[in-house]
Amino acid sequence: MQASLRLLNKRRFLPLFITQLLGAFNDNLFKNAMVLFVVYSVYNDERSETWFSALATGIFILPFFLLSALSGQLADQRDKATIIRYVKAAEIIIMLVGAAGLGLIWSGIAVHGLAIPLLLCALFAMGVHSTFFGPIKYAILPQHLHDDEVLGGTGLVEAGTYIAILAGTILAGIIPVEVAAIGIVITALVGYVAGREVPPAPSLLDRQPIDFHIIRSSVTLVRGTMHIRRLYLAIMAISFFWAVGSILFIQFPPLVKNVLTADKAVASLFLAIFSIGIAIGSIAINRLLKGHVSARYAPASVIGMGLCIIAFHIVCDLWTPAADGAMLSLHGFLAHPLALALSACLLGVATFGGMFVVPLYAFLTTTVEKCEAARTVAANNIVNSGAMVLGSFFAIGLSVAGMSVVNQLLLVAALCLPCAWIAWTLHKACD
Repeated sequence: MQASLRLLNKRRFLPLFITQLLGAFNDNLFKNAMVLFVVYSVYNDERSETWFSALATGIFILPFFLLSALSGQLADQRDKATIIRYVKAAEIIIMLVGAAGLGLIWSGIAVHGLAIPLLLCALFAMGVHSTFFGPIKYAILPQHLHDDEVLGGTGLVEAGTYIAILAGTILAGIIPVEVAAIGIVITALVGYVAGREVPPAPSLLDRQPIDFHIIRSSVTLVRGTMHIRRLYLAIMAISFFWAVGSILFIQFPPLVKNVLTADKAVASLFLAIFSIGIAIGSIAINRLLKGHVSARYAPASVIGMGLCIIAFHIVCDLWTPAADGAMLSLHGFLAHPLALALSACLLGVATFGGMFVVPLYAFLTTTVEKCEAARTVAANNIVNSGAMVLGSFFAIGLSVAGMSVVNQLLLVAALCLPCAWIAWTLHKACD
């Protein structure tokens, strides 16, 4: 652990770490401030709230599905540090648009006609931003770090990411929406400055033409990666995990509002606990594996995750809502006799999730040549995002069919079983 933390004083790692941290923070400050404000201030029924939460999730994820092949090609064929500078400059413009949308919705001006469309456009653009940055943040690590530092570096990036998600999520639930509008622009500016300090990471391949046909390039990339059995198994396991994660994140705001009858600060707390748990799991698995990339603990981790989801469902089912249509404040929620049990279940879900997914990401970048790492991550992103979009549609479909968000949790838990089987198969094949 200490060896991993020493990477934080290295210029070959720290600027990238800060850039990724600020990007994740901004994504979540903006997305959650938008979703929580709309869920709590614009819509007034569970179905509409779930629909909007799922729509926002799907719009943010869609660029990963459409553009990951292109982003992977660019990351492998061009200097990764240069791409980071362009991407972080674009983030400033995107956040200005998002800030305008937040300002309009706060003022009550053209909420449905202009404010919400502006917010969704900015969210889509941030998805594009993250699509082009995603392959780089993992693929650059084997290029800048020693072989025995990659797992530790991946774990730090994941832990830092989820700490940033935590901070952005907490702030989104407690600060006024107009302050969030200013914060996302400032964060984008600081992220651009940090991104300029990332050391050069030139392509390890001879320059080749870029295929800008996004469908053809996506099919070619996925086909060229998924035929390798170990990568196929790792990508499918990660995809099942993020399908489960996307459904949970979609469910949190309407579940907190309508089942737990609590305000948006509690919804923010739920997302924050989830982020803390993933960070804990990311660090814990690195210690257990002692720097060795392995799927040894992945099957047990995802089974533990499923059991915690079932426990979470049981506690939600036993929850006594606030009387007379009132909303529990954060203090009122914490005073509820089942609050501790509910929080512990959620923390367990996330901790086991972090233990599951981190080694698999490290697996993607260490089992291929360094020059192919970005494309491998991009192929993974295409399949992951497809699974998450399907998860969003799944959540919408269940809500339209009239299934409550509490009962949806049981179906989410069931998805952990095929995920565990795939992880076990990967472990037996490669460890």
